Amino acid sequence: MKTNPGRFFEDYTLGEVIRHAVPRSVSGGERALYHALYPARHALYSSNEFARASGLPDSPIDDMAAFHIVFGKSVPDISLNAVANLGYAEARWLRPVYPGDTLRSESEVIGLKQNSSGKTGVVYVRTTGINQHDLPVMEFTRWVMVRKNDMNAPAPDPVVPQTAAVVDPNDLIIPAGLDFTNYDFGLAGEPHRLGDYEIGERIDHVDGVTIEEAEHMMATRLWQNTSKTHFDATPRADGKRLIYGGHVISMARALSFNGLANAQMIAAINAGSHANPCFAGDTVRAWSEVLDRAEVDAPGVGALRLRLVATKGGAPFTLKGEDGKYLPHVLLDLDYWALMPA
Repeated sequence: MKTNPGRFFEDYTLGEVIRHAVPRSVSGGERALYHALYPARHALYSSNEFARASGLPDSPIDDMAAFHIVFGKSVPDISLNAVANLGYAEARWLRPVYPGDTLRSESEVIGLKQNSSGKTGVVYVRTTGINQHDLPVMEFTRWVMVRKNDMNAPAPDPVVPQTAAVVDPNDLIIPAGLDFTNYDFGLAGEPHRLGDYEIGERIDHVDGVTIEEAEHMMATRLWQNTSKTHFDATPRADGKRLIYGGHVISMARALSFNGLANAQMIAAINAGSHANPCFAGDTVRAWSEVLDRAEVDAPGVGALRLRLVATKGGAPFTLKGEDGKYLPHVLLDLDYWALMPA
């Protein structure tokens, strides 16, 4: 056989490092298509002149666009036979990605745990995105539920890695030269700076976007995310294609502009859970909660820790039931650090 059916749960070995195929050179097309797919309007990623006034050589591509590219490289080896991508932790953006950069990915298997059904297992990996200079641009840990192919394959000894609850703000990487001392709030779209946000404050971003099948399919192809559950409607009993979780993250991040227009750069993801599946026809809305503030070593720059929740209905600011489980309308619970003017 010359075709690749993808890895199943029993095909992973703890500690193995997987070098993912097909590097990708980034152009301005990624930015244009990203802004076509999502209502993304953060000024730093929209204007070369705004980025240069903020100390960067040019406008990078959006943080989540870079994430999608690095993530997509890993899919054929990690989640081609996934049931669902379950969560993220310890994600850090290490340097901006600019048009002209070429990205590739590597993943290390850091945990394995077969589920009680014996039909699936959870694979934990730490993925690194690397540019053409062999410099890391980002790293993240994720865990994914993967089907077994051989139901008689013995279960590995369970290993569940311990991940930090939050990335220490001292470990956030600030892009070289970033300087918000002359930040133009008028061009950015809102007057709110770091000190205007109180810990515990919650923001309803008020807008909504209905997910379209065609746009989701364009997104998964754009990011070369070939997971069968996103492309092929036949594996699921309900005959539906599952919307890529990163599509929901980007949609919620774009919706958060209304109230957080100055949260310009994502520096880290502390934790993330895809609480419930999303399908075409669902209308995504978002709300945020301010969890913390921190100083960083860059002129005029501060860090805001935010919880970003994406929903498909339900009242704003509702998250979990009395049983501690996510409510059915909650799609995403994402804890992240953003860089903004102090």
